[in-house]
Amino acid sequence: MRLGLAVAVLLLAICAPANGAAPPVEARAYLVQSTVDGHTLAARDADGPRAMASITKLMTALVAVERVSLGDVVTVPAAAAGVGESTLHLRAGQRVTVRDLLIGTLVPSANDAATALAVATAGTVPRFVALMNARAKELGLTGTHYRNPHGLDEAGHVSTARDAASLLRAALRVPAIRRYAGASRATLSNGRVVESTDNLIGRLPGFVGGKTGHTTLAGWSQVAFARVGQVGVTVAVLGAPTEAQRDRDLTALLRFGLESYRTARVVDPSRTYARVPVGWGEKPVRLVAPRAVDRPTSTHRPLSERVVVPAVAALPIASGQRLGTLVVRDGPRVVARSPLVADRARPAPGLGARAGWVARRTVHHLVGLLP
Repeated sequence: MRLGLAVAVLLLAICAPANGAAPPVEARAYLVQSTVDGHTLAARDADGPRAMASITKLMTALVAVERVSLGDVVTVPAAAAGVGESTLHLRAGQRVTVRDLLIGTLVPSANDAATALAVATAGTVPRFVALMNARAKELGLTGTHYRNPHGLDEAGHVSTARDAASLLRAALRVPAIRRYAGASRATLSNGRVVESTDNLIGRLPGFVGGKTGHTTLAGWSQVAFARVGQVGVTVAVLGAPTEAQRDRDLTALLRFGLESYRTARVVDPSRTYARVPVGWGEKPVRLVAPRAVDRPTSTHRPLSERVVVPAVAALPIASGQRLGTLVVRDGPRVVARSPLVADRARPAPGLGARAGWVARRTVHHLVGLLP
């Protein structure tokens, strides 16, 4: 018998396509990005440079935590005590732990805490800002440039919605940052409790962490990450007109992103993926997947599957014998890969069965030659 390969490529509507339009948003710039497949699900002016306000403090926290210990005790410099606006009311010369400064930077978004953290890490604010910009370059934040560690308006202190989303994902990989970026309140070493500036903590299912920001130039801004099951979504909102509108925009975009995916069975062991001829007049062998595979899949586009099996399989065949391959893709991305195996054993035909098949084929051909 001549053996070859049979290949089938099918488009699968595993998830019924949903309306892919993003909700209306008033923020001047925004981005919705999925961690499932890296797709940008919706955006407006995502690469336009804008003031980012206290979203800056994510980089401040990241650079500091990578260089100093949370248990270190440092002295508050006069430069930090005099920053103003959002503040922990630190005093020059006060002794405080790096952990307290990190909490102050991320939870109540205190400018004096961020500045003290910068000086404790690098000795001076300019040296720390240089470290911030170097780290931004390492992370590929090409639209970002820092001039200070707190985010107050300053010429040339800019970022983008895309960079803010990337920065948040990098920062949340650090356990201490992840803890405080998602905390509605935290307790300092002296027992004082500080409250978060983030209104969404505890209100949105799956909310992991984020950072708010507000200045005259930046407007009301925030970056946030949420995860439900295997679906993670990062949203950056820059330049909303009010705090309430920022919260509405962010909530709507996070929900849109999370609802853009459904967990689906992309490999189904109850399904017959192919029937492969075995010759000798026997019924084809059914090929199935040995186990189920569930994956988050987009509700906006179908998947494709590629089934590769032999054109003919030789008997005998054992139950569970691998005879083919299934690959499920979302565009170029492989969602799942599975072997395809025989659903049951198929013995080789005996001498009599083979002789009978040859006789029947011979008669069939002879009849075909008759006029």
